Amino acid sequence: MTVPKQLFSPTKTSWGIGFLLSLTVGGLFFAVAAKTIEHDSRERFIHQARNAQYSIASRIKAYTDVLRGTASYFQASGHVSRAAFHSYVEGLDLTKHFTALDNINYAEVVRDEDRAAFEHAYEADATRNPPGYPARLAILPEGRRASYSVITMIEPADVFGGKIGTDMHAKPRVAAALDRARDHGTLSASGRPIDTQPVPNAPWLAMRLPIYRDGMPLDSVEERRAAHLGSVGIGFSVQRLVRSALEETPERQMRLRLYDGGELHHAEEDSQVLLFDSHGDRPAEAGGDADNFEIMLPLDFNGRLWRAYFNAPKTEWTSRFDVFLPWLAMLTGFTGSLLFYLLFHTLSSSRQRAVQMAKDMTRELRQSQAKLQQSHHKLRQLAAHADQIKEEERKRIAREIHDDLGQNLLALRIDADMLAGRTRFRHPRLHARAVSTLTQIDATIKSVRNIINDLRPTVLDLGLGAAVEWQIAQFRQRVGLMCELVEQDDDIVVDDKVATALFRILQESLSNIHQHAQASLVRVVLSQQDGMLSMTISDNGIGMREQSRNKTGSFGLVGIEERISILGGRCAITSTPNGGTTISVSLPVTPPDLPPYAGMMGESVLNESDNS
Repeated sequence: MTVPKQLFSPTKTSWGIGFLLSLTVGGLFFAVAAKTIEHDSRERFIHQARNAQYSIASRIKAYTDVLRGTASYFQASGHVSRAAFHSYVEGLDLTKHFTALDNINYAEVVRDEDRAAFEHAYEADATRNPPGYPARLAILPEGRRASYSVITMIEPADVFGGKIGTDMHAKPRVAAALDRARDHGTLSASGRPIDTQPVPNAPWLAMRLPIYRDGMPLDSVEERRAAHLGSVGIGFSVQRLVRSALEETPERQMRLRLYDGGELHHAEEDSQVLLFDSHGDRPAEAGGDADNFEIMLPLDFNGRLWRAYFNAPKTEWTSRFDVFLPWLAMLTGFTGSLLFYLLFHTLSSSRQRAVQMAKDMTRELRQSQAKLQQSHHKLRQLAAHADQIKEEERKRIAREIHDDLGQNLLALRIDADMLAGRTRFRHPRLHARAVSTLTQIDATIKSVRNIINDLRPTVLDLGLGAAVEWQIAQFRQRVGLMCELVEQDDDIVVDDKVATALFRILQESLSNIHQHAQASLVRVVLSQQDGMLSMTISDNGIGMREQSRNKTGSFGLVGIEERISILGGRCAITSTPNGGTTISVSLPVTPPDLPPYAGMMGESVLNESDNS
């Protein structure tokens, strides 16, 4: 008798090969764990850097919005007094909502021939100056120029009142930027920090927007120059802006250096200017690039490119557990591989048993699937039964409200009407009360009718076509959207279950369109052919995302599909982004008979008895 050769017999097992294989696997685990930890640390670093980038960008946008709002205020008002400007800025509450914003100012464009009249007009309005404004206006620097861009209003004036009268056109670089913004109607932003007084050691950046006369054309450069009145500007501290943004990302320490690289389309890395350094003048951390995480993220400062360089040591982003994790992974890989190598022979010898177990599991899985399908079928029957009971209960409640409460209200209205008629001339006060009661009864009757229609519209008893026309008319009246109905000329005669199901589907679809579609046109097509009744509801809205159909807690579309499936019909829902949504359903005119829920329960009990 020949003994079968065993490939992995214990006597032939090479312990050296097993040890080397396990050591190799352990080393691989060590490398993968170390790489994963470094990757996760880098991702956390990049995530925090992007959070800081977003926070800085959001603050730039907020301050830009303040500037644009101020420009709109000046342009819409036509003429803004210093007192009104003071109240406007005071309402912004800069110290609370815009902590980095130092001042908001307005500069008026004055020609040299109008200078004397301009100075006189300022002095004539001096009695209404808020605190901080000088009584007389002195245009600085001195000297005569063809035109001036004079700061006439600035807030807070008690701090920056010394800037009143400053001619920004005196500096050629500033004048060129203001003229370019005036000719193109764009925002201008300073690229280099400005040392401002009386706030020492607080360099800030400025942004300005041109102001034009309201109502004048602004289509060409010549028209914009003719309509130009001046400009509004803001000055803010880069230090405070970036510091407040970094305070929102306190997870771990990292260094941020912010540079201005020039205009967005002409930025050069060699000519960039340092705007902010979170570590001040402190030198960079010791260690090469391999010991630090670094990333550069761009920022758009209204047409200028800011470069934000983030830097942090890798040790700041790893925990003590992360240091030991690769060694733990190596030990786990080595031990696991060695055990796997030793136990492989045992597992291979039990292959037949594993195959048998797999067969048993497959059989149990199929039985579980069959039970699951049976449970699903029962649940659908239960849902159909519940819908039928709900509709019947709605019909019963609506009928009882109509027969009892409606008749009582009608009788009460007749009595109130008679009372109002008899007291018209003899008892004015009683007549007024009777008329008021009559009005309240009418409102109550209207409310009762609405409740009856919500439960089950009586027009549904006149046929599906009439019910659809009534629902569309109600939708137009309530929502105000254009909704058209296309139906065949012949009368549509269908089973009451089918009519009710289509009517509820139409209600649900119109409700979804009103709440989510943002559509301006809805089209409903109703037709009957070859024993099938079809209804298509389409809109020209924003469409529906794929994940919206499976959104947690949303059962509208699921309910539509289940109603159609229970009645033996088909349902198709198509949608494209910004292309609208179309719901197409078709049902047999006579639905299949569904067993009542009680019978289903009895069948379930019998099945369980048989199985036991």
